[in-house]
Amino acid sequence: MSAYSTNEMMTVAAARRLKNGAVCFVGIGLPSKAANLARLTSSPDVVLIYESGPIGAKPSVLPLSIGDGELAETADTVVPTGEIFRYWLQGGRIDVGFLGAAQVDKYGNINTTVIGDYNKPKVRLPGAGGAPEIAGSAKQVLIILKQSHRTFVDKLAFITSVGHGEGGEHRKQLGLPGAGPVGIITDLCIMEPEAGTNEFIVTALHPGVTREQVIENTGWAIRFAEQVITTEAPNEVELTALRALEARTAAAHGQQGGEE
Repeated sequence: MSAYSTNEMMTVAAARRLKNGAVCFVGIGLPSKAANLARLTSSPDVVLIYESGPIGAKPSVLPLSIGDGELAETADTVVPTGEIFRYWLQGGRIDVGFLGAAQVDKYGNINTTVIGDYNKPKVRLPGAGGAPEIAGSAKQVLIILKQSHRTFVDKLAFITSVGHGEGGEHRKQLGLPGAGPVGIITDLCIMEPEAGTNEFIVTALHPGVTREQVIENTGWAIRFAEQVITTEAPNEVELTALRALEARTAAAHGQQGGEE
């Protein structure tokens, strides 16, 4: 087995969560990389939808943005953005929303707006885009991001996209359809919502990662499931497909599409 990086482990673990045949609303960056890896490996019949209107996109390189021509050129069809949101997303036709985040909290709420005070922010982030609607209306949501004290915080400076709100039944009380976030995949572990509280707890550690590492890189008192499994390491097929995708993207754009 080839050696692999923590970023590769994260991407492969996220790709495996996408079921074959699912209709997936994809965010740019790490979600797009994981979703396209799934399409190239375990889920060849996944239907990838992007905010700009492509349905069934099959890009050979990772898009720089939702407006990248590669998405439209390789899609089964392209529809108006309004149709993507009203008919597909709000109409209950999206199985999985695949999102990235700048920050996330213990209930899967996402911040992509500001760090610090909203009126005088320390950092102004890219913003919401379609993520609030995706998080609110998709049947399920997957979140992928690197794990650190800066990204996994006890209290978000701004809630851009609602996950499980304040926990428990809060999401249902808000009237939001769908199950909300069902998994957070990081470079260290996989987290899933605890039954009843909907607080995210660690259910799998990536090979070689310790509980202490996860605790040190989480801004709240992270808890672990009664039985924590070890994530299966990437296999040769997954690594080969991922590295080829990144190489094509680097040749086309000079970057690997979502790496930081």
